[in-house]
Amino acid sequence: MFNDISMPTDTPKANRLANEKSPYLLQHAHNPVDWFAWGDEAFEKAGRDDLPIFLSVGYSTCHWCHVMERESFENEAVAKLLNRHFVSIKVDREELPDLDRLYMHYLQSTTGQGGWPMSVWLTPDRKPFYGGTYFPPQDRYGLPGFTTVLLSLARLWQHDRQKILNAAQGFVHALEKVTRSASSSLPADDQPQRQCLAWLEACYDPQCGGFGGAPKFPRPVLLNFLFNEAYHSGNKMALEMALKTLDRMAEGGIHDHLGVEGKGGGGFARYSTDTRWQVPHFEKMLYDNAQLALSYLGAFQCTGEARYKAVARDIFNYLLCDMASPEGGFYSAEDADSLEEFSGTLKKEGAFYLWSADELHEHLEDELLEAIFFFTYGIKLKGNVENDPHGEFIGKNILMQQASVEESAERFGKSAAEVEAALAGAHAKLFTARGRRPRPFLDDKILTSWNGLMVSALAKGYRVLHDDIYLVAAKKAVAFIREKLYNTQQGRLLRRYRDGQAAIPGKAEDYAFLVQALLDLYEASLEANYLHWALDLTDLQNTLFYDNSQGGYFSTAFDDNTVPLRLKENDDGAEPSANSVSALNLLRLGEITGREEFTIKAEQTIACFATTLTESSHALPQMLVALNYARKRKSRVTLAGELHSPEMARLRAVVDERYLPGNVLIHASPEMAALVDFSDTLQSGAASPQASLCLDHHCLLPVEDPEKLAALLDSHCGSAIGQAG
Repeated sequence: MFNDISMPTDTPKANRLANEKSPYLLQHAHNPVDWFAWGDEAFEKAGRDDLPIFLSVGYSTCHWCHVMERESFENEAVAKLLNRHFVSIKVDREELPDLDRLYMHYLQSTTGQGGWPMSVWLTPDRKPFYGGTYFPPQDRYGLPGFTTVLLSLARLWQHDRQKILNAAQGFVHALEKVTRSASSSLPADDQPQRQCLAWLEACYDPQCGGFGGAPKFPRPVLLNFLFNEAYHSGNKMALEMALKTLDRMAEGGIHDHLGVEGKGGGGFARYSTDTRWQVPHFEKMLYDNAQLALSYLGAFQCTGEARYKAVARDIFNYLLCDMASPEGGFYSAEDADSLEEFSGTLKKEGAFYLWSADELHEHLEDELLEAIFFFTYGIKLKGNVENDPHGEFIGKNILMQQASVEESAERFGKSAAEVEAALAGAHAKLFTARGRRPRPFLDDKILTSWNGLMVSALAKGYRVLHDDIYLVAAKKAVAFIREKLYNTQQGRLLRRYRDGQAAIPGKAEDYAFLVQALLDLYEASLEANYLHWALDLTDLQNTLFYDNSQGGYFSTAFDDNTVPLRLKENDDGAEPSANSVSALNLLRLGEITGREEFTIKAEQTIACFATTLTESSHALPQMLVALNYARKRKSRVTLAGELHSPEMARLRAVVDERYLPGNVLIHASPEMAALVDFSDTLQSGAASPQASLCLDHHCLLPVEDPEKLAALLDSHCGSAIGQAG
């Protein structure tokens, strides 16, 4: 893979960031800015020299981070201002997400906006007093120029410092008050779910799918809630909104249509800049694709429609071919920008993915093949990008499926099979041609939390798609985390691995997402060691992060002093919050083991966010899934017998093919006997594998016939989603 973070031969002298491992920090290692990493050295200098801190937060695949670097941080004059009047700190938001959330909360509460690059100015004791996102070098776009801001804040610090200190202290007091907010009880009815659904219906785009206007983000947590709500309530609109959104995304330019099985490509970009999902912001993130794989698998389970299964396979193909490290972990992201094929010097947004009509003509060669491809993907001679505010895509085409296979077949008098074969041939030709272009930059750090999301997706992929490659990859990733990102002496997780080094204490999301992954991998493999490690990590997570007085999990461990204020994440955004995932983990563990303390702690966690669930439940859709799990009928399928027999495979397939969000699957193995009492569940001495369905701790008689198990599940575990469809 193309992963060049080296600098030209005439690069300036390296700064402190050259000693870091973060690809984002290394991208700034030759700026003339006197950068520090987040840590005591920077804070001590700020205090000693009586200087405010300029905090710049971003990530390596962020387009506007690159722009601000070129315009400002590589500018000698700007660097002199920063070096004279501020202590400048650069932070990779993916390495320190709790720090990023703290100052993003400040930015959003004071400006109403957020995003990256995030630029925040702090007092020497790390209290924020001014902030923004991208600043142009000079006044333009209706924004104050970066130089203007620097000079103004430097004067303010020198001549009206008390005003700064008062503002900073006021914000900290307000944030501390929010953190100390009293917990409540679980909502008494389904009002939060109905409120969230009404909010989604109000901002739903019935033509293009998705919610709200441009830019549009996938937000898989919303899709998960909609499937869950359709299952429990039978709401047809919930199912329709989720399915149409997934369909339009799969057709759109946000989807890389040039995936070739076993070779790579495919997957989804971060978000769409327009309402039609046509013009993406081209970076690809591990966490987006892992969650979207789960979304498409859920859609397949709910509908049986093969197109959803195909998209899930496409995502897995991309992740396994392009994002998997040889050691077993998965890399973080690919950049939006890349070098243009022939210039070799100018990086442009989406250069790797765009096509002129002439390029397509050259590579497709066959006239009919070209005609079918152009019709299917809406190719135009002068380019098909209408929403191009910065003029970056002039004369270029973004592949977006404008016609179905059936429509193309009718247009050209061919069968659907002939059109599919023609398109597959075109994809292969263009994939090969694209492979000769400079690849986007690869952020090759491996994060525990995002790898947890990936393992969950692979485990579900194995269960639904019955492909051993997914289970093998999931096990390999967990083995990598255990070997490289788990301190066996302390029994604690580390967050980031890169270039042979594991570092940074694990955050709540690292524990929550990995525990979820281990539970999912246990249900996929039915190997008890994964469940045992999940239990150990849950106990440790409770010690390090749980608020015993008011419930819920802080993002930062009690003994981690890198963040000035510990917060509880209360938003399911691009990723689910650690609290939402942890609540669901605890409920699942309670159902598996029968230990009531897990259920109690889960309900306390949900109750901690009762105010948000009551007033703005759409902010916590994954927490609503946990609330449904806590309140609705729960089920457990226990299997007994030879795990790898054909009879057992048929029983497992009955469970795996169904969308059963309130169900856990366990195997009555000797290793599980220490955790679960099976005496009332299964018949001893059965000759063939058997399955027992338990509903809210009441177990039905075991069955050996897969058809009888299917009938029990359909009868007792709810078929509201079938009524919705």
